[in-house]
Amino acid sequence: MALTTIDPTSALVVIDLQKGIVSARADHPVTAVVRQATHLAAEFRRHGLPVVLVNVTGGAPGRTEAGWSGSSAALPTGWADLIDELDVQPTDHLITKRRRSAFHDTGLDTLLRDLGVTQIVLAGIATSSGVESTARSASDHGYHVVLATDAMSDPDADAHRHSIERVFPKLGETATTAEVIDMVEATR
Repeated sequence: MALTTIDPTSALVVIDLQKGIVSARADHPVTAVVRQATHLAAEFRRHGLPVVLVNVTGGAPGRTEAGWSGSSAALPTGWADLIDELDVQPTDHLITKRRRSAFHDTGLDTLLRDLGVTQIVLAGIATSSGVESTARSASDHGYHVVLATDAMSDPDADAHRHSIERVFPKLGETATTAEVIDMVEATR
């Protein structure tokens, strides 16, 4: 579904744009994602809307043959630091997650409710993992979900396309960064 509105109290939530992940994926789509996500963050700040920056420091314990999980002990120094391009500001809210969803075992829902947020705009990496899991949780928590599709990327192009074309329309509205910013401008 296309973007129809920006709620008076919406927040930008940026997933996993951190040094260890971004540097491992220094391809063109990631460069564009960083550019779009930083543009969104700057515009949300300019309009006095909350910006939530999420990093990941661990994974769910359990079966490990399907990918990275468990302990953060093996992470290199600085791996979980947010990328410099995000230009973290004192007004930003920082959330550290240890699972795919930024809502699982974090204070994100409480933070958003305390701020009066009813809508979240999502951006980040990886589309089919952290972004999709957070979108699903946001929908389950009753937030109006907007997915800035040109401000996200996935190492698997088919998984990225599946999330955007098949999953996200069931969870909320999709839009480009420009469409989100235009709507913010029109409603602020």
